[in-house]
Amino acid sequence: MGKSPASQRTPSSQILGRGVIHQGNALQVLDGFESGQYQLIIADPPYFQVLLEQEWDNSWKSPAEYLDWTIAWVRACKRVLRPDGLLYVFGQPGKREHVWLHACSLLASEMQFHDMIIWDRAVGYNERSDSFTPQYEMILVLRPTAEGKPFFNKDAVRLPYDEKTIGVYLRDKRYKDKPAREAHLRKGKYATNILRIPSLKGISQEKVGHPSQKPLALIDALVSSSSREGDLVLDPFLGSGTTAVSCEQLKRRWVGIEWDPGYVAMSRQRLESLLAKPELSFG
Repeated sequence: MGKSPASQRTPSSQILGRGVIHQGNALQVLDGFESGQYQLIIADPPYFQVLLEQEWDNSWKSPAEYLDWTIAWVRACKRVLRPDGLLYVFGQPGKREHVWLHACSLLASEMQFHDMIIWDRAVGYNERSDSFTPQYEMILVLRPTAEGKPFFNKDAVRLPYDEKTIGVYLRDKRYKDKPAREAHLRKGKYATNILRIPSLKGISQEKVGHPSQKPLALIDALVSSSSREGDLVLDPFLGSGTTAVSCEQLKRRWVGIEWDPGYVAMSRQRLESLLAKPELSFG
C-alpha cells in the first residue's frame, strides 16, 4: 500500500480527509516521494500557450523548453508509479496547441503507450473560423513498462442501457436463456475510449472558477476504473481539486500538488465543503 499521504507532509502541506495537498513545485515535491507507491496518477498539466491569459500557461520560452519540462515530470511520475499502475495525461491538439502531438510521441518513448482516450466535451468552443469547431480533448494513457499488466476494472465504468434497448435485445431469438441475458444487459455495456461527458459551463453548480476545470464525472471514470478503494492516487497539478474530491467520494487515498496558492485555497474549500456534509455529493 505504501506510505500514507499524511506521512509525506512538508511544511507547506495540508491534510484533508483521506489525503494531503502539497503547495509547491511538482518536480521538487515529487523528488521527496517514495518510489513505486501510487496506483494511479492523473495529470492535467498546463498545455503550453493555450490559455494565453493565464500566467501559468505561458511559463516556457519555447516548445522545446516546455517539452523538456514535460519529460522531466513524467519521469518523476514513472518513478513513483506502481508496476501495475497507470498514468493519465490530459492534452489538446490544434493549430496553436500542436506541441501536444510532439509530447505524445516523446512520452510514449519514456513509458509504454497504453491507450488514447478521447474526451468528447459534447459542446464545441467556436474559436476557429477556418476549421471545424473543436469539441474534444485527449488523454494519453501510459504504463511503466511493456511487460507490465496494469490494474483496470472495466465493470466500474459500464454504461446502462435504457429500457427500450433492453426490450429490443431481449426479443433476439438467438438467446435462449432470457433471465441470464437480461441480467447481463442490466449490468450495462462497457465504456469505450471515447468518453462523452459535457464540459463545465459558467452556470454549472460544479464550476468553481478554474479556467480548465474538468468535470467530476470524467475524473470519476478514471479513478473508479484504474484504482481500488484504499489505493493511493496522485495528482501532480491539482488545480481546482477535482481529483481529490473524486477520491474522497470513491474512498481512495490521495495526494495533490499545486503551485498556485489561490488554487490550493480553492481545492481546500471544495474538500472542506464535502467533508462537512459527507452524505452529499459535491462537484
